Amino acid sequence: MDLALTAADRAFRDEIRKFLAEAVPPSMRRAEALTTGFVSDPDVARDFHRALAAKGWSVYAWPKEYGGMGWTPVQRYIFEVECARAGAPAFNSQGVRMVGPVIMHYGTAAQKDHYLPRIRSGEHYWCQGYSEPGAGSDLASLKTKAVLDGDHYVVNGQKIWTSYAHKANRMFMLVRTSSAGKRQDGITFLLLDMNLPGITVRPIVGSGGDHEVNEVFFDDVRVPVAGRVGEENKGWEVAKFLLEFERGAGMLAGRARSRYVRLLALVRRHAPDDPDIATRAAEIGTDLDAMEMIELSLLSALQAGTSPGPTASLLKLRWSQIRQAMSELAVEAAGEAALRWVPERPLYETLQLPPDEEELLGLVPRYFNDRALSILAGTSEVQVGILARSMLGL
Repeated sequence: MDLALTAADRAFRDEIRKFLAEAVPPSMRRAEALTTGFVSDPDVARDFHRALAAKGWSVYAWPKEYGGMGWTPVQRYIFEVECARAGAPAFNSQGVRMVGPVIMHYGTAAQKDHYLPRIRSGEHYWCQGYSEPGAGSDLASLKTKAVLDGDHYVVNGQKIWTSYAHKANRMFMLVRTSSAGKRQDGITFLLLDMNLPGITVRPIVGSGGDHEVNEVFFDDVRVPVAGRVGEENKGWEVAKFLLEFERGAGMLAGRARSRYVRLLALVRRHAPDDPDIATRAAEIGTDLDAMEMIELSLLSALQAGTSPGPTASLLKLRWSQIRQAMSELAVEAAGEAALRWVPERPLYETLQLPPDEEELLGLVPRYFNDRALSILAGTSEVQVGILARSMLGL
């Protein structure tokens, strides 16, 4: 693995920087910096997606036959690092990074023709209907039922922790279509319109004060059979394929590094002479360097055509821990200055203060929200189990 950029890579990087200088105005950077939750605010990120779509870059990692750019993994890595440095938001990652590849791999020709262009343009904003009150890490125990009735499935049940279901117009979901045999054998993967009659979305406000996740209830919702991806009762295979992309398709080093730079600046302002905080900041930097190298090793494997595999679980586990360490240290470094609480969201609309003061008001909400990184997208315990089985043979 050669870590040095070629002349062509440097020229590509310069092109990306020029585009971002125009596509990411200061107001967008500020809104992204004041986002304290897990996901970029769709109302902000949509404008960036439109700029990408106009440039032809909104699905840059997709194969060229579906509108992708044919970029190498190195070019994709450069693009994502530069986006993070520019403060650009991420739009519709559940559409672009998750359900898009699923449709490409398992979808019918009609599904590809209908959904993929709308993901590229940003017309469809997707949410994920996986978790249920009794089916989180043990996803195979899900109970939301879909009963075949002519050319529709009638869906009844509940999903929970559904990110931005209140702003999404499409959902991909897992439903139970059979109770025979193994639990995994009776699950089906569906695509549906969030405006169908019988769908109710109720907000869940997190401990950080942000409304990102929701409960979603289904009461005799009629979903066309044309929305089924793959065979009936074979959705578990599709779900596993998607989860690998959820945990390993995007490179996180750029965003983590950008956040670390802000952390160091905050430490210099508020705790310049605290040796304990300085030591912990250095330890986080060392962990960040190590994870960056692991991510680059994955990049090298992707360049050779290998899937993320168990390395995706390692990255998900460690990036969660590093982000939590950064948000914890930021609060401790700021001390009492971080304790003022503003309940209104989003902060980029609520606040009109000098940048340093605005940053302080986001520290505690971000700290609380980051606690959930040990759970969302697969708990840390699940990731450790995957690593033990696949890498250690346990």
